[in-house]
Amino acid sequence: MNDLFEHAPVPKAYMQLALPVVIGMVASMIYNLADTFFIAQTGNADLVAGVVLGTPVFSFMLALGDIFGLGGSALISRLMGAHDYQKVKRASSFCFYAAIILSLIVTALMLGFEQPILGLLGATASTRAYAGGFYRMLAIGAVFIIVSLVPGNIIRTEGLAKQSMIATAAGCALTIVLDPIFLFGLHWGATGVGLANVIGYMLNTGLLIWFTSHKSEYLSLVPKLAHVDSKAFWAIITIGIPASLTNFMQSFGIALLNSHLAHYGSDAVAAMGIAQKIYMVVMLVMVGFAFGAQPLIGYNFGAKNHDRLKAILKYDFKVEIGYALAAAALLMIFAPQLVALFMNTPEIVALGSLMLRALLMTTPFIGAILVFTTVFQSTGQSLGALIMAISRQGVVFFIVMMILPLMLDLHGVIFAQALSDVITFVIGIAVYRRVMRNN
Repeated sequence: MNDLFEHAPVPKAYMQLALPVVIGMVASMIYNLADTFFIAQTGNADLVAGVVLGTPVFSFMLALGDIFGLGGSALISRLMGAHDYQKVKRASSFCFYAAIILSLIVTALMLGFEQPILGLLGATASTRAYAGGFYRMLAIGAVFIIVSLVPGNIIRTEGLAKQSMIATAAGCALTIVLDPIFLFGLHWGATGVGLANVIGYMLNTGLLIWFTSHKSEYLSLVPKLAHVDSKAFWAIITIGIPASLTNFMQSFGIALLNSHLAHYGSDAVAAMGIAQKIYMVVMLVMVGFAFGAQPLIGYNFGAKNHDRLKAILKYDFKVEIGYALAAAALLMIFAPQLVALFMNTPEIVALGSLMLRALLMTTPFIGAILVFTTVFQSTGQSLGALIMAISRQGVVFFIVMMILPLMLDLHGVIFAQALSDVITFVIGIAVYRRVMRNN
């Protein structure tokens, strides 16, 4: 492990850690598309709506898992660099069991307040049975969903990125197999969809626990080691909470965008939905590279190897921005053809192509923003991590969305995200330069 993090050529170390994360992201994307396809094939609009209504709960669980998954891995990567392996064992065990306790609390609260929560999610008389079935399965399986984020992230701090990818891909593959069996073979409806997801996460989490116990040299899941001092606890929480906020802000941004687009008719909402699905292909790969490199950044920061850290960051910027430019250019050229694959009507194709190009035009800035974010998380810069978490699709996006449509009408809504990206980049580079000067 030390040779990979300390001595291997930067491109080799970077790709060995990042590519498995990228592949895992692509596997998740394929699963999401397949899941959507199978559910749509039922032809039952109420069932489809019931699953959609429960999706925010799933996102909420993933965000909670990030508190100890990303927060823990950021601290552990620095401890690895400092060769403080006893604290590594304590931090990894603490994060694992803290996530279990948190998930059990979530399960109890979700089951105890099921009806009020379903009402808040928007369940109606026609969708409540389906939404409830999906919701209950997620509540029962919360421990597997939330806990999976901990070993899935922390084993990468020891260079076990391939094992993390295997677990993710295996869980996704099993869910894809079970979905049609539970939906069309056993006719379990939305409950079956939820159960397929939970079983997939059971396999994912089980494999991750096995890899951590049998392949890791320094990480631990031993219960008696599951305690950390106050300094380590706050180091985990102050990075983990901003990381989890990123998921919440993404949901907030999408809801805000859709509410504004609704004033311009269903074609505008449908076109943006299609554009975002295509756009996410680019984004997931960028996120995979960024977070795949995070353990490498944290390790060399903890080891105080500043020359290697600078070389890693330089290469990270090259990969993120270079990929963003190439992918964006290609998709912008073929935007009409790509949108037409989803819905081939002249109005949707024209509007969707404009929206897709508006989203893609600032992807190089997003590449840089992702590097800023991982640097802040990996180096324990909690304020910088928080600023990045709440800016792009949170505070900045909200302000831009309040102003730009007043000036440009529909085009203001379409280009609001692009302007938010540029503003967030400016904020990020200012904070990044301050962090790098101080370290």
